[in-house]
Amino acid sequence: MFAYTWDLDERPLGAVADEVVGLGLDTITLATSYHAGKFLRPRGKTGKVYFPEDGTAYFRHDPARYGALQPAANSIMAKRDILGELCELDSVATQAWLVLMHNSRLGMLHPESCVRNAFGDRLIYNLCPSAPEARAYAVALCKDVTDAYPVAGISLETPGFLPSVHGYHHEFALVRQNRWLDNHLGLCFCDHCLAGARKAGIDAEGLRAQVCADVESALDSDFDLPDDMAEAMWLADTRTDGVLAAFLAWRCDVVTSLVAEIRGAVRDDATVAIIPSVARPSGGAWYEGSDLRALAEAAGIIEACFYEGSAERVRADAWDVQRRMRGAGHLRGILRAAFPDLQGADVVAAAVSGLRNAGIEDIAFYNYGHFRQQSLDWIGAAMNQTRS
Repeated sequence: MFAYTWDLDERPLGAVADEVVGLGLDTITLATSYHAGKFLRPRGKTGKVYFPEDGTAYFRHDPARYGALQPAANSIMAKRDILGELCELDSVATQAWLVLMHNSRLGMLHPESCVRNAFGDRLIYNLCPSAPEARAYAVALCKDVTDAYPVAGISLETPGFLPSVHGYHHEFALVRQNRWLDNHLGLCFCDHCLAGARKAGIDAEGLRAQVCADVESALDSDFDLPDDMAEAMWLADTRTDGVLAAFLAWRCDVVTSLVAEIRGAVRDDATVAIIPSVARPSGGAWYEGSDLRALAEAAGIIEACFYEGSAERVRADAWDVQRRMRGAGHLRGILRAAFPDLQGADVVAAAVSGLRNAGIEDIAFYNYGHFRQQSLDWIGAAMNQTRS
């Protein structure tokens, strides 16, 4: 069960652990480094809407381990260490869930370590995985928490390049968004990416100028691209523009090398799982630099978000992820037993059965504090059903 620290702060941890075990689950994966948001909590004890502090750490970090980019302790840490308390429980295993490159607090403090688009705009919500200081921060964060706590493992979210449209506070445009525009505006041309691509023999500076001209032309036009046309145009660009194709492939190498560095830094007995993408379905992960097979080989585990509205779509996405992994590593699945995804006991049970029948036994649910009681009932029924 994925859980936010602030949700567990208002409940007895032993009771939460017993509840999770009663659902047929054996692990709590706790948000240990997280970004900002606005969260509706149906079962919240101290309020129904929560705004977490942006880009903070929910564990006792050691500042000496870090360089220019330093974690900030969440205010909850002043009164208790929930990760440490969870690790002391015998009833459940504990994993640390770390958001890496999605950190607006650090991005605002260190714009030189952020993604920079073709126009020079800094996307402050996305630390660039090519930037040395950002990479050092990610590695130190993972090593710090696994050295300081006996967690069974870590689940790493946003290890790579985020899309241009990613739910930043009050995103606004009077131009219709589409995948072609979004993906071009999200490409990073910071000095680190330009230098790395140049070293790989890619004319990223020429690509940057081309992207600028194309996006400028689109924004100067008096029409909006329909979704199907924008999708076809983006696909065509990735296949017919050799420089763009090489640049996108190189981004995968950047992210894979970062994950490999993290795997080499954390203690050997701690598992490393990669949540590879914010894309739905998971096949779109490549835009973010997530080569599923390469990441499985580097980390050992892919923890895919099968956030779909039917059991059939969950099975289809799982089939595709397994196909892309080509037998490398181990696959876990994350489901959402609630709106807008799996709604109803039968649907949740069918999704769980579908994953199990595909050989995926490690199944998690997002997120404890977001669920109504009926969702927990659906999860318990599904996880405790007789395996088919």
